[in-house]
Amino acid sequence: MNFIDQFKEVWLIDTEFYPEGGEGGLPVPVCLVAKEFRSGRELRYWQDELIRIKECPYEIGPDSVTVCYYASAEMGTFLSLGWELPKWILDLFCEFRCETNGYYYPNGAGLLGALSWYGQSVTSAAEKEAYRQIILKGAGSYTSKEKEKILNYCASDVKYLESLLMVMSGRISELARIRGRYMKSVARMERDGVPIDVPLLREIEDRWEDLKLHLVKEVDKNFLVFDGLTFKRDWFLEHLKVNFIQWPMLESGVPRLDDETFKDMCRIHSELEPLRQLRFILSKLRKLDLSIGPDSRNRVSLSAFRATSSRNAPSATKFIFGPATWIRALIKPREGTALAYVDWSSAEFGIAASLSKDHSMQEAYLSGDPYLTFAKMAGAVPLDATKNSHKRVRDLFKMASLGVQYGIGSKSLAVKLNISQVESMDLLNKHKRLFKGFWRWVDSIKDMATFNKKLVSVFGWQYHLVGDKPNLRSVVNFPMQSTCAEMLRLACSWATENGVKVCCPVHDALLIESDEKDINDAVRTTQHIMEKASQKVLGGFNIRTDAKIVKYPDRYMDDRGREIWSQVLNFLNTPASERTKLCLK
Repeated sequence: MNFIDQFKEVWLIDTEFYPEGGEGGLPVPVCLVAKEFRSGRELRYWQDELIRIKECPYEIGPDSVTVCYYASAEMGTFLSLGWELPKWILDLFCEFRCETNGYYYPNGAGLLGALSWYGQSVTSAAEKEAYRQIILKGAGSYTSKEKEKILNYCASDVKYLESLLMVMSGRISELARIRGRYMKSVARMERDGVPIDVPLLREIEDRWEDLKLHLVKEVDKNFLVFDGLTFKRDWFLEHLKVNFIQWPMLESGVPRLDDETFKDMCRIHSELEPLRQLRFILSKLRKLDLSIGPDSRNRVSLSAFRATSSRNAPSATKFIFGPATWIRALIKPREGTALAYVDWSSAEFGIAASLSKDHSMQEAYLSGDPYLTFAKMAGAVPLDATKNSHKRVRDLFKMASLGVQYGIGSKSLAVKLNISQVESMDLLNKHKRLFKGFWRWVDSIKDMATFNKKLVSVFGWQYHLVGDKPNLRSVVNFPMQSTCAEMLRLACSWATENGVKVCCPVHDALLIESDEKDINDAVRTTQHIMEKASQKVLGGFNIRTDAKIVKYPDRYMDDRGREIWSQVLNFLNTPASERTKLCLK
């Protein structure tokens, strides 16, 4: 049966809005156009009419489906109006991405790009952007001519949506319900946002250039690798030599200085983390550009389903969890409230163990510390070893385990772990000997990629392998990443539907918020939901969760950014008359 044939009514909708107070503000509805697919009945509402309507003017119960293109925008309008959200959502953006994921989009993945993909004629993207600028510029004050144009523009998008539905309707599966359901939770999370200490953020922004000078001066005391604001490669090599640190090198003989290499090495040599953070600030973080609403909350588009794995892909500069980790210390609960960061423990290892049905790998995960258990199984540490007593060896085995799940070879692993290729081959051989079921499963994934040119996740997310030579590392990692994404989406849906205030999802975690007196109950509910979601997606296998609670007046803190944050506060707390002297010393 065609997916939409199950519903008595099929409503295609589009809305227009602008952010209140500018970027990061809550959406202010401008208009809504809805059209019933079969009867052709059309509803048009302008801003003043929408505000007077207390509930959605068309049927949103179980016998009706609401069709959108990137539905969190439309559902954000519903939430702003205080309307109940539709029972069922069909998001053609999600379904288009699912059907074509892996291909290049010559005209983008927007509504017009999707139509052109199927050979449909559309207006120019420039014309669409021009209308959007009219909506943003007016911000609630429009002439009668502009109102007419905006309503007609909104109606034209509904017409385009109708054309796309006619093209795609025969390709849509029942799994579209899960994706549409998630987009409702995206609307709720994008609306809630993350509480930010804005006065402190503004102080940092005002003193940004001097702050960078101060950070170089203070952090570089332990490394002596900067000349002014310039990182000196030769000085860094000298630091490595003096401290007996073996560093991955390029074939040309110069050290690898990309951020991923630094991240890997900081797992082994944690004392280098402040240097990594400092280099990131100087090279990538020209200024702080977070999207903050008038209510001091960080709101961004979560960009759901944008990544190949189907993960979210929010802006790396606008989202509080995007830039350097020390910036996350700006996350601070309001008085009387608390936050909790609830994440799955060693999720990728556990997912790989479950999907591959490797019993030894599952037992290692169930031990509570799969990486240390792997080291014990390999005879690299004694049976009574702990995370603290053998941290470096554990970190090596952790990096090896995660590298294997990305399809890494012995040469790349040697570079990554800064060991000889003989040692890396030994590590890989131990992994293959101990986790044979996992390696058989990896081979089957590669075979599917080679012969089918497509991989499909548990809930139907497709990855088309375009070209003669697919990237086998991406192929091997896809099942773990896409499965984790599906667990997270299900957890977000259940959590938001059960009244948990989810500020945002973060890779394999949820940041939640509640009144301080209720935070323990909220954490228990979230942990139960996340573990239940893992069991649902993994056929009963449970991925454990951990939680870190932050109560007012404390602030969220990522341990990797703790030292830099301390230096930031030291600088800000220094009298203005002394700051210049400090920076010039």
